[in-house]
Amino acid sequence: MLTKGDDYPLHQTPEPMAVSGGNRNFYDRYFFNGYSPDGSIFFAAALGIYPQLDIMDAAFCVTIDGKQHNLRASKRMSSERLELTVGPITVTIVEPLQKLRLTVAGNDSPITADISFTACHHPIEEPRFIRREGPRLLMDYTRMTQNGDWSGTITVDGQDIDIGNCRGTRDRSWGIRQVGAAESQPPPAGEFPQFWWLWTPINFDEHCGFFHSNDDGEGEPWNRRGVVDAIIGSATEFEPKAIDLSYHSGSRRIKQVQLDTGNGALAITPRTDDQARTFYMSGLGYLHPVWGHGMDHGDLETGYDVIALDPEPGIDMTTIHIQALSDAVLTVDGKEHHGIGVVEQLFIGPHATSGLTGIMDPAA
Repeated sequence: MLTKGDDYPLHQTPEPMAVSGGNRNFYDRYFFNGYSPDGSIFFAAALGIYPQLDIMDAAFCVTIDGKQHNLRASKRMSSERLELTVGPITVTIVEPLQKLRLTVAGNDSPITADISFTACHHPIEEPRFIRREGPRLLMDYTRMTQNGDWSGTITVDGQDIDIGNCRGTRDRSWGIRQVGAAESQPPPAGEFPQFWWLWTPINFDEHCGFFHSNDDGEGEPWNRRGVVDAIIGSATEFEPKAIDLSYHSGSRRIKQVQLDTGNGALAITPRTDDQARTFYMSGLGYLHPVWGHGMDHGDLETGYDVIALDPEPGIDMTTIHIQALSDAVLTVDGKEHHGIGVVEQLFIGPHATSGLTGIMDPAA
């Protein structure tokens, strides 16, 4: 089962590169987001590889003028993991850990793109995520995260948009998550008994801020890390014992997050003055009932739809996982730095310390 990847010195087992362990849920994914300072445009992309399922899928989404345009594609990859093209969407590694290019060729949607991401700091390696439900391994993966700047052009409905003023984040994660078709015998407690996820990459002129937390139903963290990274200089890690946060009443959406960094403070506030500043992660396949990650759509399939952004949507699986464009204030050694980034949030089930109960009951 030899493929092009076997000509690169990347093997970590005696098997060919096409074989990645024995777990059918192994995946390898690229993620990107970007946004203008005024929030007039927000875009995101992902490309996922599922070697045991022999599937590769990708998505490119643009939020503009109160609408979210979602272009998705899926193919059977014949074990070639290095051909990072799915239909019209291609990821190119220009300089590893520094610069990547993302192109969207002409297709049946009104979206095309030729854009590049340049990192402004060394990638942050998040702690390894390992989670079991009883004896069953639900996830075991690593992610690295980088903030940076964008260049190039996105075209939507014939309008060319120069994104040279946009900042954003890209990540790479790989390991084991639930992907593809649902398992025939899920865990007795169900596939989503509880999951509380907060992820906040922030861009500043002189620093990059980052914080994430996975908490259990009691609100205790099982994976948590923060980093304040000087663009020229060393990174400082922090792991606060508590998160000072609040929700918008009647929802599960974050109103504000405040963190003690050990050498100052980080306050992050999602914007609320423009509904176009909320991005639905279902556009990239997360929790999507049809375009979920690793689903088999045949040799090659593409799809396109448009979501009208609702500032107060009903709470369901397609709207509960979001990235909210946010303003941030970082205090370091008594000096304030103002930045912009996202608060990614996926809150299913209870979270006692912040008052969430039930599977999707809103905050008071």
